[in-house]
Amino acid sequence: MTKKELRTKYKAKRLAISEKERLKLDDLLLIQFQKLSFDNVQVLLSYFPMPHTAEPETSLFARYLRHMIPDIRIAYPVTDFTNLSMQAIAVDDDTEFADNAYNITEPVSGEPVEPQHVDLVFVPMLICDIHGYRVGYGKGFYDRYLQQCREDIIKISFSYFEPAEEISDIHQHDVPVNYCITPQHIYEF
Repeated sequence: MTKKELRTKYKAKRLAISEKERLKLDDLLLIQFQKLSFDNVQVLLSYFPMPHTAEPETSLFARYLRHMIPDIRIAYPVTDFTNLSMQAIAVDDDTEFADNAYNITEPVSGEPVEPQHVDLVFVPMLICDIHGYRVGYGKGFYDRYLQQCREDIIKISFSYFEPAEEISDIHQHDVPVNYCITPQHIYEF
């Protein structure tokens, strides 16, 4: 299937999951996530899930990492829709957040983190295929950002659904994830 077809299908499937069921699925995602080792992670780039898209609750995974790695530095993206770029901004307990024009929660201010300093990134998606290529929201923010990162950066996506067989219209600039975590499995690519 094409990205457009998969995007339409999985947006609808995700929105059809009840809030109660999503809470259960998020807990199962966390159990799978806890099976991975994060020994060399010092900087995480996370993101806030957009409520209107029923994304997995990434704050669960970030809080787990903060518990396991107390001195971890956590950053969140700030997007620029004029040039379709993003940067990572380090946050702390005092950081203020606000929704941008697209209802994406971002830090209002903070210290930028260079892409080469990020060790682990949570990459949003609707679905991925069995090769680790993903269908996002179609703007390419993360693909462009990840091309600036180190080759050994760990890229993790979370999905309520098992990977699709194949995305038929992969582009040369698409960056696959290393792991897709589902409620039942960890897929490593």
